[in-house]
Amino acid sequence: MADNVVLLSIPGLRASDVAHMPNLAALTKEGDQAPLVPSFPAVTLCVETNIMTGMLPVDHGVVANGWYDREKGKVELWTMGNEAIQRPQIWDTLKQHDPSITSAVWFPMLSKRCNADYVCMPAPVHNPDGSESLWCYTRPTEYYGELLAEFDHFPLKFFWGPLASIPSTKWIADTAVLTAKKHKPNFFYIYLPHLDYQAQKLGPDSEPAMKAVAELDVVLGEMFSGLKEAYGDDVLILIASEYTIVPVDHVTYPNRVLREAGLVKINDGEEGELIDYPGSDAFAVADHQLSHVYVKDSDEATIAKVVELFQGQPGIAEVLAGEDRAKYFLNHPRSGDVVLVSTANSWQAYYYWLDDARAPKFARTVDIHRKPGYDPVELHVDMATRSIPLDATLVKGSHGAPAATDAQRGVLLSNQPGVYPETPMADTDVCDLILRQFNI
Repeated sequence: MADNVVLLSIPGLRASDVAHMPNLAALTKEGDQAPLVPSFPAVTLCVETNIMTGMLPVDHGVVANGWYDREKGKVELWTMGNEAIQRPQIWDTLKQHDPSITSAVWFPMLSKRCNADYVCMPAPVHNPDGSESLWCYTRPTEYYGELLAEFDHFPLKFFWGPLASIPSTKWIADTAVLTAKKHKPNFFYIYLPHLDYQAQKLGPDSEPAMKAVAELDVVLGEMFSGLKEAYGDDVLILIASEYTIVPVDHVTYPNRVLREAGLVKINDGEEGELIDYPGSDAFAVADHQLSHVYVKDSDEATIAKVVELFQGQPGIAEVLAGEDRAKYFLNHPRSGDVVLVSTANSWQAYYYWLDDARAPKFARTVDIHRKPGYDPVELHVDMATRSIPLDATLVKGSHGAPAATDAQRGVLLSNQPGVYPETPMADTDVCDLILRQFNI
């Protein structure tokens, strides 16, 4: 058992990468290593919430990186706070067990307004003129001022989009180490996103992706030294890859299929074509290697039509409707009436327009909130025009599909031996693994 546990959550980390990461290899040389199997959907918010709660989407309600809010009549993507999680999380259980146990949470996507003692999350201020001012949400509220004085603003422009690179991960690591030294939280959950970028943009085995592996290891080396200063040897460090990124050579466009079938309603105006969500008979919210298809009034005939449309479509491995969604524990009210699952080599783009001239203005910008789906093409911006190309085939890596092969399974590492009761581990096992360290 350990008095202190640090969990580093590293999307995209593969077991094979460790051989190219001397600092990580040295830390974990005497510890445990096990395959880590992400549950479907193997996407950021789902896997992080599985880890936080030890539960699956049917119980905690996080069914993707975003979903259609039927009451509001709008797609919510990357906009939710901790209240979106419908079950207690690690820090809640720790505090209930022993109020003296402290927790810190650095950058997991749904941590804003969570009950941990220390929290840091990007929260840029949206100004009336449409511009943004850099800022972070922290708990305590005034804590960002301390981080700002020491490290300057969180470099948001390097966190996602065409400039995504190591400075954002280094800022997260550096501020986490400072917090560990100042406050020594007993449990610390830290998200380090650097391996997500080049692997999606150019493929997980590309030269830039492997360079990112080396860059991250340098940051990890500095971080491990800082954590040792903060905790001494009295700390269990766990390194978990949320998912791996696999090569893709195919893309599907669910909304175009639905539109051509007459199910998507479009409003055409100065902003280009926009989906009329409440007016559409069916539309898809695309998310890496899956889509949730929402059907108006959950009409059974329309659901059957959607299923028929996608059965046998290239790039689509499974079409799940109604109770069939329970196969992956997605039978939750937030889920689409139909869930489309990609083959391992394919991903799903949100595109719904049939003529690029009528694409909405936001399609050519980095706009993670207005698009009805995740858009990795944002990584491929044309810097000369500062415009996002409308070519989804540029994307060479993806994730999210069920982990059926070793290439789709991540890795769970520790700096101490005898930590894992069995292998392989599922993402939902990590919560119990941590709680056991505190005799819960």
